[in-house]
Amino acid sequence: MTPRDRKPGRWRRLRRERHRPNLRRGVIILPSAFTLGNLFFGLYAMVAASRGDFTWAAWCIVIAWILDYLDGRVARVTRTGSAFGAELDSLTDAISFGVAPALILIFLYFPEADWGWVIGFAYVSAAVIRLARFNVEQGGEARSHFHGLPSPAAGVLLATHYPFTTTAFFQQYLAALPWPQIMVITTVLVSILMISHIPYAKMPPLDFKTRRGIVRTTLLVGCFVLAVTIPYYWFFPAIVGYALWGLVRSVFLGLMQRLPERDPLLDEEPEDDDSDVEPREVDYHELTHEPETLDAATRSSSADDTDQRDTRDTDIIQWKERRS
Repeated sequence: MTPRDRKPGRWRRLRRERHRPNLRRGVIILPSAFTLGNLFFGLYAMVAASRGDFTWAAWCIVIAWILDYLDGRVARVTRTGSAFGAELDSLTDAISFGVAPALILIFLYFPEADWGWVIGFAYVSAAVIRLARFNVEQGGEARSHFHGLPSPAAGVLLATHYPFTTTAFFQQYLAALPWPQIMVITTVLVSILMISHIPYAKMPPLDFKTRRGIVRTTLLVGCFVLAVTIPYYWFFPAIVGYALWGLVRSVFLGLMQRLPERDPLLDEEPEDDDSDVEPREVDYHELTHEPETLDAATRSSSADDTDQRDTRDTDIIQWKERRS
């Protein structure tokens, strides 16, 4: 062993290089672990619904939603996103936010109906179509908006309806309504919104650099506090408001014949924001006519070009006459 090999710095570097592949492998597995956790709670939600525990089934769907949000964040932070992870996430979402909410709805309102499963089939079909379209059109990741209502939001909307029905406000003011019929209509509308072309805003990241970012961050923190303190009252009305806001906003913009400032489904963010710059009016009639007058320099240049073309033409004619 040479004196150079006895240096402690060299041994430390060798030990780091020896353990680095294991660390890299662990970082790659981390997003998939969140995705499989999403699958675990989605499956257990179906088990809880089959046992009649609809409250715990609803909270399992909410936990699956949180894990689905975290796996994408972890993949982007660790830069370990892959096509495999995107496909695994879509398959998991089809179960946790497609099949599981449909079974909760069937077990809750149509346990003995012969054709009650049809409404669940329609919802699952819409969720699967929405996920497949999301992978094709947006590459498994939405930058600013979703194309149609996201399947996690749709699943949480249907699942958290039951915890909301156990609140004192619902029992006092809303319990007399025909909720089986209302939930059938709600499921159909949610299915249509998932496969619609309505853009839905993505949850923005935390931002303390700009005034708009501070406002959004404050709203997110407020929503988080409400979700933790009064989950029975918050989740179902909040997701219903999110679904209706996208629909009403699109209808309003359509009636006003207003276009968005940029394509909300565009993958790349614009380099600069020109929304504050007023458009300049251009008289296109001026572009179809030649200017009436030219300055002296332009006229001189044009005359020189004409003389050169005439000289070249004369030389070519004389050369052809001599050859003939």
